[in-house]
Amino acid sequence: VQLQASGGGLVQSGGSLRLSCAASGSTFNLRIMGWYRQVRGNQREWVASIVSGGSPLYADSVKGRFTIARDNAKNALYLQMNGLKPEDTAIYYCWGRVGVQDTWGQGTQVTVSS
Repeated sequence: VQLQASGGGLVQSGGSLRLSCAASGSTFNLRIMGWYRQVRGNQREWVASIVSGGSPLYADSVKGRFTIARDNAKNALYLQMNGLKPEDTAIYYCWGRVGVQDTWGQGTQVTVSS
């Protein structure tokens, strides 16, 4: 399985961005997908995830502002980010799990200016 994230950019505080992740390969094995983010020098931080056919889960820091969605027909994962804050600035990574194997896409930079 290969994952490719897109949609990052520069936005002002309070603005919105929508990240997309395109999955290819044996996507029917991708039961769990989600988003992580990382600030340089810090550990990668879980943001949100969704199990196929299940309810989404969110980190407390983004709950109520971010929405994760999955379109299995399009093999796509999305992250709608509203009410962005400067502390949301990070590289965002798309993630999926096949069995016990984690798969990562390349990151997409999100920068929120104050």
